[in-house]
Amino acid sequence: MKIGLLGYGKMGKTIEQIALHRQHDITLKVEKDTDSYALENIDVAIDFSTPDAAVANITKCFNHNIPVISGTTGWLDHYDDVVALCKEKNGTFLYASNFSLGVNIFFELNKTLSKLMKNLPEYDISMEEIHHTEKLDAPSGTAITLAEEILKNSKYGSWTLDAAKLNDLHIHSKRIDKVPGTHQVVYNSSVDTIEIKHTAHNRDGFALGAVIAAEWIVGKKGVFSMKDVLNIG
Repeated sequence: MKIGLLGYGKMGKTIEQIALHRQHDITLKVEKDTDSYALENIDVAIDFSTPDAAVANITKCFNHNIPVISGTTGWLDHYDDVVALCKEKNGTFLYASNFSLGVNIFFELNKTLSKLMKNLPEYDISMEEIHHTEKLDAPSGTAITLAEEILKNSKYGSWTLDAAKLNDLHIHSKRIDKVPGTHQVVYNSSVDTIEIKHTAHNRDGFALGAVIAAEWIVGKKGVFSMKDVLNIG
């Protein structure tokens, strides 16, 4: 399979290593702030660029009938527009806030736990996410995905980074050098605490999931998620 990497930072380089190990070819590497590039010699694009570049990259793939895997976060205000464009162009699109296979299992655990806790308002819920200092957005896309599922089954109306807002689900975002990604959900009452936590040890899990998604999506049409890839949920 011929893969184009739209974004060739640390994540792009890790994806490259894993893709080559799995016998794929990297036929395009788009560095940061590169506006002009050709898509003629690729079977699928994997976008780990920047929030400012993501929508343009995805749109260009749709216009050239190239399936696109998107792991860039921070641009989701335009997600509905991108989905509409994908359908208009009969394109192929898969976005995930996190491609780690373990994190996607964690999403399902979070969903199940939030449903079990739905009728127990005596528990206060909080979240913490920790990432490396180079991560541009806060909270992480993964944390937002977790929070949105909790909001469906809790007393909170929205999430917030402001701990002073007592009626919202607080997400505590930390940026610490060389931390690949840690996410924790805490249910706390006066009598006990329930916690679930996922800790990434390196970038390899994210990269492997993105390559697996790219392998899965070739030849398909439509809008997909990692649930489709893993056949869960």
